[in-house]
Amino acid sequence: MHRQHTKIVKIGNRLIGGGNPILIQSMTNTRTDDVDATVRQILKLEQAGCEIIRATVPTMEAAQAIKEIKKQIHIPLVADIHFDYKMAIAAMENGADKIRINPGNIGSIEKVKAVVKVAKERDIPIRVGVNSGSLEKELIEKYHGVTAEGIVESALDKVKLIEDMGYDNLVISIKSSDVMMCIKAHEILAERTSYPLHVGITESGTLLSGNIKSGIGLGVILYQGIGDTIRVSLTGDPVEEIKSAKLILRTLGLRKGGIEVVSCPTCGRTRIDLIGLANQVEAMVADIPLDIKVAVMGCAVNGPGEAREADIGIAGGDGEGLLIKRGEIVKKVPEAELLNTLKEELLNWGSTE
Repeated sequence: MHRQHTKIVKIGNRLIGGGNPILIQSMTNTRTDDVDATVRQILKLEQAGCEIIRATVPTMEAAQAIKEIKKQIHIPLVADIHFDYKMAIAAMENGADKIRINPGNIGSIEKVKAVVKVAKERDIPIRVGVNSGSLEKELIEKYHGVTAEGIVESALDKVKLIEDMGYDNLVISIKSSDVMMCIKAHEILAERTSYPLHVGITESGTLLSGNIKSGIGLGVILYQGIGDTIRVSLTGDPVEEIKSAKLILRTLGLRKGGIEVVSCPTCGRTRIDLIGLANQVEAMVADIPLDIKVAVMGCAVNGPGEAREADIGIAGGDGEGLLIKRGEIVKKVPEAELLNTLKEELLNWGSTE
């Protein structure tokens, strides 16, 4: 089902589904029972643009830490549960805004019922998560291997299990490290359910490979109108996940806000350190709250024309550079002053435009 028509689910003070903005998630990699470290990381993620955060709850100490963590952060907190249903209950009792479980590894039906009972009493949404790596043997045999169809059937079986217990405050996530399988699974699932979908490519890899896999997988899925909240899973600093997610959404036109930096790929005409300059510009604009496009060009000959679609840009020459606004040269400055000139223009953007 297209995201405009999925069921609305409230997570803390945020809404997903029903055409609400696609929210960006990440997951802490600290020990959850280390409250100080976990809070520090979450606050850093909040500053980067994280809108929902998930933390693992493998122990009772971690479940109890949820209460103190919640007091110090400003975004909804999701408890990630594996195997022990008691952790799910304890996390909810300590204020988790949502829990993520795979009913298949929680244990008996009675244990799942116990979790659902508490969720229902507190109106806490459950994210039903299924990964290709944990697909049941029966479904592997039925579909002759791990397939998109098998992943979807597994997820919907677990959703029905919870529905039969009288609860439908649910979010579904189906993940695979196989990008094409993941795309196909989401296409099938979107046709068969109205629940909001949490989308991501699991175990996608390091910063380079993970971003490429996530960009392709999430891009195709989101472009089809599928997906209500996303996580870019990377082996690295979780802040990088937020940066990537924001860029994916902006590139697809699904989110506005923030400066978009475009830069040329360099060529033999380049006479400045364009790579270093582009990286400096990208870092500099990260905290400037403007919704504009900034171009960084390495050639004073073609730079103005190539930067025409940008609101503002700089182009380097041999020892000097140009400040460009919408394709028109407005100032010539020494190369060493290019970055500061651009920064000054951006900080005064409202008053100069």
